[in-house]
Amino acid sequence: MPSHAGTPGLPLLEKAARILSAFEGRRSTLTLTDVVRHTGLSQTTVHRVMDQLVQIGWLGKDGRRYYLGLGLLELGAFASHHNRLRRAALPHLIALHQATGQWAHLSVLDHGEVLYLEQIGDPRHSTMPYQVGARLPAHCTAAGKALLAFGDTAVVQDLAGDLAPRTRRTLTSGDSLHSELAAVRAEGVAYDRQECFSGVTCVAAPLRGSGRALAAISLSRAGEHADLKRMAHQVAHCARATWASLFDSSRRFEEARREAAGPAPEGDTATVLSWLRFHEWD
Repeated sequence: MPSHAGTPGLPLLEKAARILSAFEGRRSTLTLTDVVRHTGLSQTTVHRVMDQLVQIGWLGKDGRRYYLGLGLLELGAFASHHNRLRRAALPHLIALHQATGQWAHLSVLDHGEVLYLEQIGDPRHSTMPYQVGARLPAHCTAAGKALLAFGDTAVVQDLAGDLAPRTRRTLTSGDSLHSELAAVRAEGVAYDRQECFSGVTCVAAPLRGSGRALAAISLSRAGEHADLKRMAHQVAHCARATWASLFDSSRRFEEARREAAGPAPEGDTATVLSWLRFHEWD
């Protein structure tokens, strides 16, 4: 059992992490006493923190027993989803960078912003004004346009009413954005002609089958005279190759899951957690 020494001074996040770790393995439901025994924290602290975790949906409660809540499971699935995307895309991003010498990116759409999950480039030759983990407005980035064009129309409608300019070339009217997205759907690629950063151009292609875009592959370079049309062909090819890798990985994962675990009982928290850990595809 963990020692109680020094626990009063622990940060709140570390206390919460200790409490959540108590539910590892097959301990799908625990009492307050169980969690106190596992963490070494005081009963008062555990009760207070667990109540807060219940309120935000990271824990659930049934009588005197606690269990991992759907909010935490959704968060884990979201992280796992991004991890699979990155693993599938990484070799193709590296190949795209090597073939072009430019910066290759993988990104997803999150609440009207582009979130960059991966970035491959050579900082000795050029730099980008953003890094992995950065968020940029979707309406003025090539990746954002690719995702909006093949995404939820409600998101586009929300954005169209408030298009903040970042450079003198940024699209700032709803009509211009809708026209641009129509062109993206027709051509299958999107462009950023110094609309987000002065001196940086970009081309992107959606990662998708016949439905909505799951992510976007993009290629960026500094300078006004980038051959965007030639780059567009290479980016589209990279997106298709990444999609094929992701689809093949998904098929292999589902086959392995069925063979290893069989059908998961509905509502079984321990089984769902096991599935999420397996879903990391180590």
